Amino acid sequence: MSRNDLHYLELLDIGRRIQSGELSSVEATQAQLDRIAKLDKSLLSYATMMAHSALDDARRADAEIGRGFQRGPLHGVPIAVKDLCWTKGVPTAAGMTIHRDFRPTEDGTVVRKLREAGAVILGKLQLTEGAYADHHPTITPPVNPWNAAHWSGASSSGSGVATAAGLCYGSLGSDTGGSIRFPSAANGCTGLKPTWGRVSRYGVFELAATLDHIGPMTRSAADAGAMLGAIAGADPNDPTASQEPVPNYLAGMTRGLRGLRIGIDPQWNSTKVEDSVTAMLAEVLKAVVDLGGDLREVRFPDPEAAIADWFPLCGVETAVAHEATYPSRKSEYGPGLAGLIDLGLAQTGLDYQKIMLRRHDFRGRVDQLFGGIDLLIVPAMGIASPTRAQLAGLAEDADLISGLLRYTCPFDMTGSPTITLPSGFTAQGTPIAFQFVAPHFREDLLVRAGWAYQQATDWHRKHPDL
Repeated sequence: MSRNDLHYLELLDIGRRIQSGELSSVEATQAQLDRIAKLDKSLLSYATMMAHSALDDARRADAEIGRGFQRGPLHGVPIAVKDLCWTKGVPTAAGMTIHRDFRPTEDGTVVRKLREAGAVILGKLQLTEGAYADHHPTITPPVNPWNAAHWSGASSSGSGVATAAGLCYGSLGSDTGGSIRFPSAANGCTGLKPTWGRVSRYGVFELAATLDHIGPMTRSAADAGAMLGAIAGADPNDPTASQEPVPNYLAGMTRGLRGLRIGIDPQWNSTKVEDSVTAMLAEVLKAVVDLGGDLREVRFPDPEAAIADWFPLCGVETAVAHEATYPSRKSEYGPGLAGLIDLGLAQTGLDYQKIMLRRHDFRGRVDQLFGGIDLLIVPAMGIASPTRAQLAGLAEDADLISGLLRYTCPFDMTGSPTITLPSGFTAQGTPIAFQFVAPHFREDLLVRAGWAYQQATDWHRKHPDL
């Protein structure tokens, strides 16, 4: 295989080639940089390139591997990170004009851990303003590589586009209401939203502190498990990061679905969803049964209050995160993010407390549900593959965004881990996806279930023709 044919390999595959000496990290990195230079002028997934430091890191990785020093499965592999993760000396703007000149003096914890794992960071990936719903008016959104007329996802749009287009072997995204899952579904990637607290948030711009999750976006469940293993764990700089030990997510991956109790709520999964989503889920359930999964019908706790409460809760927490610059620099904000903050500022203490009580109640009910099942299956989105025109001004259309969030934000409200898996295509040739949801800190089950599904299907091995 020539270096020009490497771009759609999975992370673990390219890693094995680099770590065995079949291919150098410098060769793999230069091939990625060349492809980015060729394609990203039209895809617009990168906010900032780090070509010089990436090649330096690749040379360092090759030297270490040559001496027999192996850091793990990411060693020498070119990846990229969302541009809200602090990267020492590199512009980190979080999709905002206010922060365009910000150069952190240290790496965020997730970036530091990726470096310690030997990963090569190609650059910083574009995102919506402040990681909310819309891109800042001065920024052109990343382009879906399958169909430019279709949505590339919300906040982690650059991560989804770059990973799907073969412009990195994996990326970091963040998810507050669905922004690992939306771009993973829209671009045909595998996205793993960990349990809240599984991954440190230190050195990552906040949208909403108790809703924000940092996680990997990759080409396979196994790749996601490898990346999560590198970034997860306790962090003295973030006391909200869990002390739970980090397992080897790849160790039990091949055990398959047999014996796992997998819940499905037919009523919830068929409410306000397109026919193509319903047809896709039917095929997923067939595959799960064929793989030996114990399918069980359940009743998911009514999520309507949690969905409605997500907006004001997110608004309050975002207002706290932006207190230093809003409303003092309101004119520099786009209408979507400004509207969210204004919503938060309008809440009273009583409003907030009622939201928190309902949130704890909902989380408890979801925890109870997982007392009888190991995993839950839900769509990634009720709209299979929305167009950019459909979602123009998303943040300012309450009905549209609440419908879109139907199968995502409930699991930010509970902090539950999920994995989004490609599972077909629409009539327009754009990807469609579903989620497995697990109990807290059972990301190992998500990687295991995702691996089993991806051994039986090849949707994750389909790539845009670029």
